[in-house]
Amino acid sequence: MTQPVAIQSYCYRGFKALPAFIEQLRSTGVAATEICGVHASFNDPATFGSTIEPFQKAGVQIVAIGVEKLTGDLVKDAPRFEFCKAAGVRNMSVTFDPGIMDNQFAAMKNVEKLADQYDLKLGIHNHGGYDWLGNIPMLKYIFDRTSPRIGLHLDTAWAIDAKHNPVQMVEQFAPRMMGVHVKDFVYSPKREPKDVIIGEGNLDLPKFMQTLKQINFSGPLVIEYEGDVENPVPALKQCVAALNKLV
Repeated sequence: MTQPVAIQSYCYRGFKALPAFIEQLRSTGVAATEICGVHASFNDPATFGSTIEPFQKAGVQIVAIGVEKLTGDLVKDAPRFEFCKAAGVRNMSVTFDPGIMDNQFAAMKNVEKLADQYDLKLGIHNHGGYDWLGNIPMLKYIFDRTSPRIGLHLDTAWAIDAKHNPVQMVEQFAPRMMGVHVKDFVYSPKREPKDVIIGEGNLDLPKFMQTLKQINFSGPLVIEYEGDVENPVPALKQCVAALNKLV
């Protein structure tokens, strides 16, 4: 694992101004992030420089962007790829509308063209049992029909939500593992998910990390904890500590 431990910027959605977000991130003890639309306008190239510069000045690495919904329209999708180029980012976590499968994957081929052109790895975010890309059979169907530019940005908690074992998903999709959201849930009696410190819920964190090492995973390793919006730092520090013991 060559990339630093990162945190998804959505965890700090209560701090939308970049200086405040970066200050909170650094106080958590990490200097890397996957940024989402809360903290960047990926469709507006005029904002790219003013977005990227504060991270560079603060010594914070942007390891990925996402989760971004791609359409297969070259003009509509291109700005996201331009942002990655400007920021020196090699990974994007993505999702697609089911309509991307129309016309024998023609739209998906356009996405692959952009990934080739900008030398990017695109990882599908498996967003739980209710999401059309949140299950193993559909992911396998997509990967069997696309190039290695498109793979999996595995979210551990949402894998469990879909009643899949994230360890087994790493093993099954090892050649297509692009990135990871390390996230953990517990459930209420009504099966409502609640974010907890990673490793304290249903995720077998030691086994998961051991499996990543076994496949020589080198993509973005991104902590995601969506609780405590107004003060996420204490819980995120515990997540970082739990992960650093195993990295």
